[in-house]
Amino acid sequence: MSTAPTIADIARIAGVGTATVDRVLNRRPGVNAETVQRVMQVVEEVGTPQQPGRPRKGANARFAFVLPADESPFVDLVERQIAQAAGDFRHAHITEITHRIDTTDPVRFAEELAQVGDCEGIALMAPDLPPIKRAINELVRAGVHVVTLFSDVAGSMRETCIGADNRAAGRTAGLLLGRMACGGQRDTLLLSSQATRLSSEIERRIGFAQVIEERFPALKLQRTPDLPPHNDGACDALLLALQDDIDPARVAGIYNVGSGSAGVARAFAEAGLQAGVVAHDFTDEHGSLLSANALSYVLHQDIHYCVLTAARVLRALCENVRGALNVVQPRIEILTAENLH
Repeated sequence: MSTAPTIADIARIAGVGTATVDRVLNRRPGVNAETVQRVMQVVEEVGTPQQPGRPRKGANARFAFVLPADESPFVDLVERQIAQAAGDFRHAHITEITHRIDTTDPVRFAEELAQVGDCEGIALMAPDLPPIKRAINELVRAGVHVVTLFSDVAGSMRETCIGADNRAAGRTAGLLLGRMACGGQRDTLLLSSQATRLSSEIERRIGFAQVIEERFPALKLQRTPDLPPHNDGACDALLLALQDDIDPARVAGIYNVGSGSAGVARAFAEAGLQAGVVAHDFTDEHGSLLSANALSYVLHQDIHYCVLTAARVLRALCENVRGALNVVQPRIEILTAENLH
């Protein structure tokens, strides 16, 4: 070659991804010996690439955002934020694609996730289950950078998680509802969620239970049956529980950790309960419910920031930028009817 080859040139000749070449040149683990030998042979033939860690003008990185295909206003909001960030991605020389994968079958999810391996990096929101953990590890071993987004897959080889501290979010919900209940005759706080394996929702439940036990020992915490993720189903299921398993006269509030919060609020209204309702994620629907005092608080994180940060971290990892994983995680915002604007 008349000029110094790029990492992309070496990857093309060796028949591997640029992330794999980056790992080989920087002696990072996760690449098998045969691939290392093939890459180094190409380097000997065409020369050493330009110094890693410097942006390559005109060389677009290809990243995938992989999200659950489940019915979820939050995931829909994340997908819209990814689409709205297209201009920022182009400016950063990033080509993004978005995949929605059904989470009802973890093995199938893992198989479809493995097919996204033609990208240099993946920002992933997925259930914390063994098949998915193995799929992440295989991607990383193949040279694909993986970060988790909003919900972690602990114990996998992912390089970091981008998103707010979910256990702290649950503790915040417990503090808000606990303070609302103190001093009143109602002594029961409800905790509702879907049948989920998203670690974000599990961590929220843990944090909520911790703070009630530690700071409000006079209050009783009661789990509702798992609620459907859609609003109508959540409303019907909660109304049934209020008739059969829960004493409405003792309910001081409810914390719903995932989807279906509008249905939860509707169930409380239909049951005539004047109690606190805490939900997650500032959707248009939740904004209306806050304004109408059907929701007491909405806990929110800066989704746009998280999406851009995930892409920035992946880009930095591909270019071997020092301190690529040193990111500021978003804070939990507490939204009320008084601070929506």
